[in-house]
Amino acid sequence: MFICRRLLQLGTLSALLAGCSTTAPTAPNTLAGQPAAESTPAPIRIGPSAPTPGSELSDDAPAALGANGALRPEVRTFVESLATERQLPLDPMVAALASSRYNATVARLIAPAPPGKKIWRSWLTYRSRFVEPKRIGWGVEFYNENRDLLNQAAQRFGVPAPVIASIIGVETLYGRNMGNFRVLDALTTLAFDYPDPAKPERATMFRGQLADFLTLVMKDKLDLETRGSYAGAIGMPQFMPTSVMHYAVDGDDSGHIDLTNSTRDAIMSVGSFLAQHGWQRGLPVFAPVVLPTDPTALVDGGLEPKQSWGSLTAAGARLQPGASATGWGSQPLGVVDLVEEARGTAQYRVGTPNFFALTKYNRSYFYATSVADLASEIEARVGR
Repeated sequence: MFICRRLLQLGTLSALLAGCSTTAPTAPNTLAGQPAAESTPAPIRIGPSAPTPGSELSDDAPAALGANGALRPEVRTFVESLATERQLPLDPMVAALASSRYNATVARLIAPAPPGKKIWRSWLTYRSRFVEPKRIGWGVEFYNENRDLLNQAAQRFGVPAPVIASIIGVETLYGRNMGNFRVLDALTTLAFDYPDPAKPERATMFRGQLADFLTLVMKDKLDLETRGSYAGAIGMPQFMPTSVMHYAVDGDDSGHIDLTNSTRDAIMSVGSFLAQHGWQRGLPVFAPVVLPTDPTALVDGGLEPKQSWGSLTAAGARLQPGASATGWGSQPLGVVDLVEEARGTAQYRVGTPNFFALTKYNRSYFYATSVADLASEIEARVGR
């Protein structure tokens, strides 16, 4: 995740960023933005890596065209490379990019926080936005309405039904808030006029997402007019185009993946994503462990579990009363800190590989813990 920022009405990006671990790497979008490293496709050769500042562009101006009405040189290099490397038709992609419009709101929402403005990370504030009565109540409704689908996904992928429902709830309020930005416009704006020229790698990342979006459109898997979040995330589970390409599932066998209108596709795709990112059937998200009084030294802030049950017990950890280490005790573990920066305090939990699978959806301890806690609240009310 990038800079921790305020909660925005459209999409959950900045709220999720607010939960980023102090030393953990961060992702640029709300959701399942990018595939695991081992399945990342070869990068598109896109010419100059530095983005062109877009401050001189007016809202709704052509995003990809220069003053002469032709594609800007960096856009032309991008699309020609994309057509060659993926054997895609050039002319339709040129026409698509020519239709894209610069979106000043997108640029404003993703821009870095003002210099010198300190935003304190607060687990309790963050949690209260997602594990709250309305989202729990709607989660119970969503679960009961889609119980069979959720259980089918749980059986197929090993991810519990309440966890799948919870992710959709955290991401889009169970489909109520999927964003209304034209994805083509959002991605083209961020790919070629990223609002922070000092961070060209972020423009490069969005060019990769744009490449995958155009690929999906050319292969008739997504519509050119698809709407989504200001970061380009799509549908009920808010998949970025790269995740649609690698992890989305045609759950209703319609021949077309529709994460916006097909609840079955959305549910199955969430299960698919987590299963392919290390979710293990039958493991809890958190181990039932009592940590020593000051576990600060056990936290490394990373997104991979590096402790063992043996190393934690050597440091003074013990099982909660009545608990056992069956199953998770042989797995790698990680101590998670949920901080209140302004107070200088933190809550601590012990995450199993399933906790860290949730951080692959959004690279934030706050996010993964909120998903787990909301899932527990839903599960307690639905009587599985």
